[in-house]
Amino acid sequence: MTEHTEIDADIEDDGLPPAVVADLRHLITEAGVSANASLIRRILETGLELGRDGTERLNLKITASALAEMRDAFRLYQPFTGVPKVTVFGSARTKSDDPLYRAAHDIAAQLARAGWMVITGAGPGIMQAAAEGAGPDSAIGVSIRLPFEEKPNDAMANGAHHVAMKYFFTRKLMLMKESSGFVCVPGGFGTMDEMFELLTLQQTGKAEPVPIVLLDEKGGTFWQGLKRFVTEQMIPSGVVSADDLDRVLITDSVEAAEAEITGFWRNYDSLRWVGDLLVLRLNAPPTPAEVDELNARFGNLLSSGRIEARGPLAPEVADGDVPDLPRLVMHFNPYKVGHLFHVIRAINDLPSAPARVTAGTNNPDPHA
Repeated sequence: MTEHTEIDADIEDDGLPPAVVADLRHLITEAGVSANASLIRRILETGLELGRDGTERLNLKITASALAEMRDAFRLYQPFTGVPKVTVFGSARTKSDDPLYRAAHDIAAQLARAGWMVITGAGPGIMQAAAEGAGPDSAIGVSIRLPFEEKPNDAMANGAHHVAMKYFFTRKLMLMKESSGFVCVPGGFGTMDEMFELLTLQQTGKAEPVPIVLLDEKGGTFWQGLKRFVTEQMIPSGVVSADDLDRVLITDSVEAAEAEITGFWRNYDSLRWVGDLLVLRLNAPPTPAEVDELNARFGNLLSSGRIEARGPLAPEVADGDVPDLPRLVMHFNPYKVGHLFHVIRAINDLPSAPARVTAGTNNPDPHA
């Protein structure tokens, strides 16, 4: 994607003296920053405003540490831009002889063979199993500093693909933002927190649709217990929709988990909002009959008009945003964005979609 170089187009001065604003512009130029300079200025301005606000020292320390941690994580991920990544969540307490340990190891190994990198929390248990399965070249660790867990697991200890975090909120952000798929293996409060945040982000449209797998051991009932609670308690009480759990795959099969993660990107590539238009980018152009079928099935999810097949919109062309891919464009009802996964699954099942391939025979990167 083309980087913008304007400095001031989208930034308000927010009350800073003109001389300070001029100094910031000069500082940014002298530092050699050109790409996204306006956003760098916003970061600097926010820091100055925190000082002008008389922000308490503890709050300033939180802000400074969080920003530094995010920078460390961004630098860690930067060399692997364009490589698809999957995050594996699970308990730190799982022992190496537990069938769940083997399941985490095997799904990570299969995805690594298919060209994916595997992100974990770099701790023991399931995190270590997944890192071992992926291997040192394909494993990325984002650890948390805890009094009783002060170093990454053995699989990450000698690797360069590791960053440590002080705060859970920055760690969770960095475990999620880079991934094009997620595998949750049974765990405790931390695993459940991560899993429910994934579902919340998908339900509310705050994150782009991605495949989510709840993987159990053979014959395991951990995730079935969750499904039963949702079905018997949450849906009847009206706090979630009847199909909210449909967006995840609950399975005890490593092969099914791998197929769900890679298959999600079979035809669907990415999305972008251009004004009130939702643009879905595909790997293969749909036929007119297929577009008519999509309209018949999902017209109720639109705020107006029809789903239309077309080329890239002008802003996409200007940004060089995968302009070679075919598009489906629609006025998608923003209040129904949580149902978008239904449309993506239908797109992946179209007869015109590329044939599903076995692990390791293609590049699964959805943005390659």
